[in-house]
Amino acid sequence: MPRLFIAVLVLCCSAAAEDWPQFLGPRRDGSYAGEISSAWPKEGPVRTWQKNVGDGFAGPAVADGKVFIFHRSGNEEKLDCLEANTGKPIWSVGYAATYVDSFRFDPGPRAVPTVAEGRVFTYGADGMISATDVRSGKTLWRIDAQKEFASKKGWFGRACSPLVVGDLVMINVGGEGAGIVALDVANGKLRWKASKDEASYSSPTLAVVNGKTNALFVTRHEFIGLDPATGKMFFQYPFGPTEDASVTAATPLVNGNLVFLSACYGAGSTALRIENEKPAKVWASEDAMLNHYATCVHRGDLLFGFDGRQEQRPAFACIDWKTGKTVWRQAAFGAGSVLIAGDRLLILLESGELVLVEANGGAYKELQRAQVLGSGGRAYPALADGFLYARDKNKLVRLDLRK
Repeated sequence: MPRLFIAVLVLCCSAAAEDWPQFLGPRRDGSYAGEISSAWPKEGPVRTWQKNVGDGFAGPAVADGKVFIFHRSGNEEKLDCLEANTGKPIWSVGYAATYVDSFRFDPGPRAVPTVAEGRVFTYGADGMISATDVRSGKTLWRIDAQKEFASKKGWFGRACSPLVVGDLVMINVGGEGAGIVALDVANGKLRWKASKDEASYSSPTLAVVNGKTNALFVTRHEFIGLDPATGKMFFQYPFGPTEDASVTAATPLVNGNLVFLSACYGAGSTALRIENEKPAKVWASEDAMLNHYATCVHRGDLLFGFDGRQEQRPAFACIDWKTGKTVWRQAAFGAGSVLIAGDRLLILLESGELVLVEANGGAYKELQRAQVLGSGGRAYPALADGFLYARDKNKLVRLDLRK
């Protein structure tokens, strides 16, 4: 039976000191290879610094002792580079932004920056794709996806976090005849385009199947596997909401030769087995683990995540990946994001509470809970070298979680 493994960016990291250079971390699966402490002070983890930031749902990226935060300040989308240890600014670069959310939500960027190849890649809510030099903050190139590819705003702006593979940066732009594009990291020139489907709010990941590297995308109506070097389609599998005003935001999650997909608005959840470059349904459910915007994490065959719509106070649940059966469920938990470090789940709620939970298949067991941020934030945090970098509507904090 073919095996499917997560492919990762080439990064100098170890279990003791691991960077978080992109959305969902180095493996794009929300996992941290180091250990974190379960013994918090009474008031919660120590805050080593905090910094005011502008609007946005884009969480931070951390690499090589630097923190990169992408946010909206007035009429600009800005990328700030900070010293990880102190929060002191190193450089800042910005450009004019006019994005207005149709539902009067946050006007800032949604996509986490990606740090690779000595560059920081960002994708703004209005469709601006930028490459910035890590050391100097110099803009290396910038492309307007609206003008170049006829990328559409959608319901909630653009949210795909760039995926870098070698000398290519890939983004689901949802353009006309250019649903997915690959750009040269050096100059931004188009190398290939694939899919005619609209964009979702999901970010892609990588996997290797039978020795072939697959870039895995969830577009508005499909789950797509393609060759990142050429854009050649390996498969297209129908998946997406049945409602028009909807969100598909969770990243495909890979475990062995299984892939987990999930969304609300009638899409449901499903486990697929990839064999011979084709996905086959293992199970599908309209009830189990419906992810609104946060991607699940896993420990072995156990999936942990938010089940239900954000505005309906979703549950936090554990299900069996192979069968889809619920193992345990904590009702009316609230919306947020989840990371995993060993046998610990680190949950950041929209309420600003940070919750530490055992990652086990017995029952929900909460270890710690603390108010660390204000309410209303939806940005994914970053966990690097034992420190958690997290933001709410107006501030970014660094919390000490070292064991």
